[in-house]
Amino acid sequence: MSSVLSQSTATRTNIGMAIFALAMGGVGIGVTEFTMMGLLKEVEEGLGISTPEAGHLISAYALGVVVGAPLLAAVGAKLPRKNLALGLLLFFTVANLSSFIAPDYGSMLVSRFAAGLPHGAFFGVAAVIAASLVPATKRGWAISMVMAGLSVSNVVGVPAATWLGQTFGWRLLFVLVGAIGLLALALVWKFVPFQHAHPDASIRRELGALKRLQVWLALLVGIVGFGGFFATYTYIAHTMTAVAGIPSALIPLVVALYGLGMVAGNIAGGRLADKSVMGTLYRVLPAVAVALAVYAVAAHWPWSAMVMVFVVGASGSMLIPALQTRLLDASPDAPSLASSLNHAALNVANALGAFLGGVVIALGWGFVAPALVGAVLAILGFGVALLSGLLERKRPLAA
Repeated sequence: MSSVLSQSTATRTNIGMAIFALAMGGVGIGVTEFTMMGLLKEVEEGLGISTPEAGHLISAYALGVVVGAPLLAAVGAKLPRKNLALGLLLFFTVANLSSFIAPDYGSMLVSRFAAGLPHGAFFGVAAVIAASLVPATKRGWAISMVMAGLSVSNVVGVPAATWLGQTFGWRLLFVLVGAIGLLALALVWKFVPFQHAHPDASIRRELGALKRLQVWLALLVGIVGFGGFFATYTYIAHTMTAVAGIPSALIPLVVALYGLGMVAGNIAGGRLADKSVMGTLYRVLPAVAVALAVYAVAAHWPWSAMVMVFVVGASGSMLIPALQTRLLDASPDAPSLASSLNHAALNVANALGAFLGGVVIALGWGFVAPALVGAVLAILGFGVALLSGLLERKRPLAA
């Protein structure tokens, strides 16, 4: 009896370490993606560019994710999943180190685009690996634990990188990311079990996911519904200093609060997704709209602004496990591509949010205007989710 229990404990430990290794890759991705937003002022001064131009660096990374997610996931379809994850982590590490030495704005745009290429494909294959290690009833939890790396990065990595960048130079961000990438590479090599590629795996089979309407609707929910999250977060440093009157030195604390919200929301979102994927979307999207509208008002006072930073982070990240699971359900025979497309969609949302936020700021509507744009986007995303659910009643996913 004791040997059975010890074997069961060892199995759980092995699964836990494998998921932790994959999540560590998410930490590196989160640091490079989100710290740029907290260091936007330093990047502007360092490269001698305007705020909208600095926002384009964020959009370039997001565009890299959009291009790389389907491309690398499809090309890597025949590779064993562990090998694909290792290759993507190596690509990610080298690309980020190239940002450290990029001499001017043009080369920085190129390097940020390159750094974004492996982002979605890595999260896609990591989610598929994690889901394969647990029973079907715990897929949402396993996926949320991998995505927790992205959330935890906002609690620890992003504030630390923001402080490092503010104190010793913003380019050191990319050295830190390179070190995290190498650590993740070693952990995945040691702890993630080897899995043979599916015998029928091919680029054509993976691309078959793109023929399904429900896949596109799930992606549209992510693009539209999550756009407000990024419209708000992209300009968070400016909003906190110019509107709430919070000193620049406290921006790392603001970012950490956002990250704590993301951790809480991600964990809750995983549990909710295991109970009902569509029910989670129906509840969370309106909650995101309300949170963003309240944030636009609360941002005028320091303490209420910081409270709502946590709430916005929590409400937005609750969507991710449900969207990831929805895509796996909608395309079970092309899981890597479908899963990676979620991150392509979220980074289209990133680019869309940063762009629309920049537009309303340029129009002179102020730094709280992006949050109001985001509230509208969340309601539109809710409408898409309702349409998806209505169509599913007429034609279930299993069909």
